[in-house]
Amino acid sequence: MNQGKDRTSNYKENSLTLVGAVALGTGVMIGAGIFALTGQMAEMAGALFPFAFLSAAVVVAFSAYSYVKLSNAYPSAGGIAMYLNKAYGKTLPTAFFSLLMYFSMVIAQSFLARTFGAYTLQLFDVSDTGLWIPILGVALIVIAFLLNLSGNRIIEVVASALGVVKIGGIILFGLVGIVVADSTDVTFTVWKSDAGVVGFIGATALGILAFKGFTTITNSGSELRNPHRNVGLAIIISIALCVVIYSLVGWVVSSNLSLEEIIKTRNYSLAAAARPVTGDLGLWFTVALAMIATAGGIIASIFAVSRMLAMLTEMKLIPHSHLGMPGSIRQHTLVYTVVLGLMLTAFFDITRIAALGIVFYLIMDLAVHWGVLRHLREAVKAQAGILVTAIILDLVVLAGFVWIKLKTDSLVLVVAGTVMLIILLTEFLFLRRNPIEPGEHDH
Repeated sequence: MNQGKDRTSNYKENSLTLVGAVALGTGVMIGAGIFALTGQMAEMAGALFPFAFLSAAVVVAFSAYSYVKLSNAYPSAGGIAMYLNKAYGKTLPTAFFSLLMYFSMVIAQSFLARTFGAYTLQLFDVSDTGLWIPILGVALIVIAFLLNLSGNRIIEVVASALGVVKIGGIILFGLVGIVVADSTDVTFTVWKSDAGVVGFIGATALGILAFKGFTTITNSGSELRNPHRNVGLAIIISIALCVVIYSLVGWVVSSNLSLEEIIKTRNYSLAAAARPVTGDLGLWFTVALAMIATAGGIIASIFAVSRMLAMLTEMKLIPHSHLGMPGSIRQHTLVYTVVLGLMLTAFFDITRIAALGIVFYLIMDLAVHWGVLRHLREAVKAQAGILVTAIILDLVVLAGFVWIKLKTDSLVLVVAGTVMLIILLTEFLFLRRNPIEPGEHDH
């Protein structure tokens, strides 16, 4: 492995503002949560699906407590990788759980990319959507990759601009939907589902996937102005914004479509809901909004996840090869991230991508809370009761989601288990052959 220049991450202090960090976080959150999860959540929870977003918000509020406390104490470009390192040291658990987070974030990119394709095709009369959805998704990831090569300032400007347009557009969509719903005879069709409580818990798990983008903010610690204050503040603001937006849009969708229609159009339900609200004009507006939202989400996700992987490389917790590429470690991890995202986008459908993402994320999230409770509680001044509550909520949601997938799509769980086993064995062998000396590369 080459040393020297290529080992440098080239992070620029004070190159991101609080507004930019919020834009990056909401970029990932809103892109996934609103435009592709609504139908899947309705399929699981039935008529109560709008409340699943609120249920997910409660779980995420407890979950975010650990990240806010950690980011206030240890702001870093490595984000979650650094937090796990603080809790468990440069060990197998740190490497394993960090890579679970890495893969869940790459999965989020693919989820957004395929959502982009599904919405874009609503503007055209295309019969072979199975071909064009991944093609459009792959094209979007390539464009996001080129933007990420351009530097932090351009990324922040683009993400902020897309964020403002996206949030403003979604709020406008929601307000128009409320006016139309109040002036028309809205029928709420109850979807007959035998899933009951377990189904609602499964929908809550998908709702958590809509909020998990806040974790991308933790990777901006080395570049954000006043990080000891602003990382945690950006997390809180991003979650609060999304609670309002998700609640508003969930109500509008349920008001203008029957649950059967929402489930039938689950990959583009907002576009379907727009037609009865404002006709073809509303459809075009919503599709444009979805394209902007998913594009901004991918730009933000690639920005954050490549930095976390670079940190793991610098900590010597994962293998790394330049593969003949010039540039820094961060540029290399950017390439690896994009290539993996392209593969997932090309070969996995939206439903299975979402399922993989939530399983990986919840397991990693449990590791973070346990690490704070067991090793860092006094150092970061965290309350044990809140940490225990966060752990219990994660376990309940994960168990409910796994139970549903066992009955409906067990292959997803087989893939998730296989990937986790491969990661664990690979890291075990790598760390055994490349032991880390005590005190080496402290961050």
